[in-house]
Amino acid sequence: MTTLSSTSPKTAAMARLIKKPKNKVWISVLRHFVLILILFAMLYPLLWMVGASLRPNNEIFRSLGLFSGNLTFANYVHGWTGGGALSFSRYFLNSVTISGLSVVGNLIACSLTAYAFARLEFPLKRLLFAVLLGTLLLPYHVTLVPQYILFNKLNLINTFVPLILPHFLGTDAFFVFLMVQFIRALPTDLDDAARIDGASHWQIFVRIIMPLALPAIGTTALFTFINSWNDFLGPLLYLSNTSEWTVPLGLNAFLDATGGQSSYGALFAMATLSLAPLVGFFVAFQRLLIEGIATSGIK
Repeated sequence: MTTLSSTSPKTAAMARLIKKPKNKVWISVLRHFVLILILFAMLYPLLWMVGASLRPNNEIFRSLGLFSGNLTFANYVHGWTGGGALSFSRYFLNSVTISGLSVVGNLIACSLTAYAFARLEFPLKRLLFAVLLGTLLLPYHVTLVPQYILFNKLNLINTFVPLILPHFLGTDAFFVFLMVQFIRALPTDLDDAARIDGASHWQIFVRIIMPLALPAIGTTALFTFINSWNDFLGPLLYLSNTSEWTVPLGLNAFLDATGGQSSYGALFAMATLSLAPLVGFFVAFQRLLIEGIATSGIK
């Protein structure tokens, strides 16, 4: 009896130690399996689009499978060389120009505006900042007609100016607010030390604030590029000449609005290529984006 009573607790303890890791392994396997299923469900439309771009036009909607045995790259050739109104390279160039200048404009205007609200003191500062944040409540369509009338009076329709100029005027209140909050988290002792050394506001802004605010700058650049690249309504409203169309308008050209034969193969092929700049831009600014989301003040 003594032997049994002495070994029984040890045996139970060993059983628990052996059973616990197995449970952890199965839980981990089940968790990863569920995550893989969710990931596949999220990526399935994208994978299907890539697969559809490699099918003949008459086989695209025959099945929900990702790939078929009859693969072809003719859709890419047809779409790039002029399946729409012009060569698709023209649309890419227009989108890169508009998106690139929009990023530059937002970075310059929003950073300067944010520095003024975060570091400078001037009359009606809080009221003006409240009014700026209040513009976030205005839908884009509310200001659409007045802006169109204004640019029409200035003879700027059918140019890139209406799509680029607002970004140089600090009109994106969200990015101003983002940078203001980030700059406010930076210690003012750095500004005081630089001011003692004779630095001006411009030198403090360029040499101290901007290097420390790189996460906010990267986040602003990334979302500005994505919003400008994917914008369909703005170019549709201001650009009527096909030579000035952007990628979204170029993709729309593959669809026949009269109900005729639409070139879906070329559409999916060019839509796949249009994702490349977005993915490249995201990869380039991914580290700054994560830091901008995770950072709260100085670590």
